[in-house]
Amino acid sequence: MKVALVHDYLNQMGGAERVVMAFHEIFPDAPIYTSIYDPELVDPAFRRMDIRTSFMQKLPLVTRHHQPYLPFYPFAMEKLDLRGYDLVLSSSSAFGKGVITRPETLHICYCHTPMRWCWNYEEYVEREQLGKVARSVLPFLMTGLRVWDQSSAMRVDHFIANSPVVAERIQKYYRREAVVIPPPVEADRFPFDPATQPEDYFLVLSRLIPYKRIDLAIEACNRLRLPLVVIGGGRDLERLRGMAGPTIRFLGHLSDEEVLYYFMHCRAFLFPGEEDFGITPLEAQAAGRPVIAYGSGGALASIVDGVTGVFFKEQTVESLMAVLSSFEEGAFDPQTIRNHALEFDKPRFRRRILQFIEAKLGEPEEKQARTPTNDLIH
Repeated sequence: MKVALVHDYLNQMGGAERVVMAFHEIFPDAPIYTSIYDPELVDPAFRRMDIRTSFMQKLPLVTRHHQPYLPFYPFAMEKLDLRGYDLVLSSSSAFGKGVITRPETLHICYCHTPMRWCWNYEEYVEREQLGKVARSVLPFLMTGLRVWDQSSAMRVDHFIANSPVVAERIQKYYRREAVVIPPPVEADRFPFDPATQPEDYFLVLSRLIPYKRIDLAIEACNRLRLPLVVIGGGRDLERLRGMAGPTIRFLGHLSDEEVLYYFMHCRAFLFPGEEDFGITPLEAQAAGRPVIAYGSGGALASIVDGVTGVFFKEQTVESLMAVLSSFEEGAFDPQTIRNHALEFDKPRFRRRILQFIEAKLGEPEEKQARTPTNDLIH
């Protein structure tokens, strides 16, 4: 069976890119098709893979400043030549699902979310500090992109959602059913010792971009004078530095070994944004540490309130402060937290994905395309 993998773009490193790496472990001979690729901005493991880019790769400065090229992505994905493949497995939160496949090719899309900035445009604009030109042009682009997003969803034979909330969005915007298979956590990366004593700091590990809402964590820790370690970089860094008080430390990008240390020794991991799923809270739990998260979106699928972490109910500084001020890490059992994370371990993800693909390949041809399903893979 000839398999091709597809991903929106490979110029940043996050949970979606880790899913692509997991797919490549399942299908190590499969090439990865994508719009743009910058090996300096993603995991070095990608350099050992067969990465095939679109015409956008030749556009000036595109891998570092890809937002201005927004109108090009639909054309770039449709131009990718996927003839000759039996299975196309796309990883998409935007454009990857829009590739065009042959009638005999089975296209399965692992959807991280329908385009967030397209369907939640007002919220996106509110967080992003856009200039007047962008604010005047983008509404016209959004209308066309929504039409393309819906029509291209019909090219997909079967959807997999990374969380129940994303499955609901797929149903709402695409009118399609989706199986839920959570993304994998590499639990074996995290050496676990239940006797490890936490140090006096809370932890954030994230790309520093507006929708992650790291500002809530910084402002709450400012007011309560609580130590907070922030790991990661992004275009929101200078704004966040400007609001940070003396108890906030920005460490930038660290080695894997350093990141593991901070995971293992934090009082708790802070997750203030509303995510489609979110791998980092599970990584913290794999290290046996509790998570304090905004109680919405994908966090509801990966954190057990009162057992592996605690939710704050409103996405406000005051709501987060109320949880932080009464938080007691001793109330959480590290072994129980670790055991919960193991339910999302990579071998289980691999098994679920293969079971789903085998089931769809085994369906009669006339039932292959766009057959609604309510299955939840366990």
